[in-house]
Amino acid sequence: MTGPAALPGSGGPPPPFYFLIALAAMFALDEFAPAVRWLSKPWTLVGIVFLVFGAGLAGFANRQFARRGTTIRPFRPSSALVTDGAFALTRNPMYAGLVSMLAGTAIMLGTATPFLVLPVFVAVLVTRFIGKEERGLERQFGGRYLAYKREVRRWF
Repeated sequence: MTGPAALPGSGGPPPPFYFLIALAAMFALDEFAPAVRWLSKPWTLVGIVFLVFGAGLAGFANRQFARRGTTIRPFRPSSALVTDGAFALTRNPMYAGLVSMLAGTAIMLGTATPFLVLPVFVAVLVTRFIGKEERGLERQFGGRYLAYKREVRRWF
């Protein structure tokens, strides 16, 4: 018996590509359109907490997938439904980790304009990846995924 086929829309760049674009946009906005400096050193160092948390969350979730032998690549069929560990806190810990790292970067930059990137990045994740991934998981795991979806929020 073969596994499910990859989901439609599986071409194109993966989430880390969009993360790097968002990161570059934050630095560009800080450099060329800094707007209001709302935070100065040493308070900008609080961003490190968000960076470390985000990297740890994404890394932990990635290791959970690896231990279960399932792929982290979007639109590829999953071989397991992971619902424990980081996935008991949020259905998308890897994406939440990327958002946390961007928030940490914005805090460290200390100006208001880099924060404009966050909602755009989240919108890209939701429309380009999360919605399609969730529909695929519903088809693949049926009631098990729907029950998990009712119990665990998409974000924190």
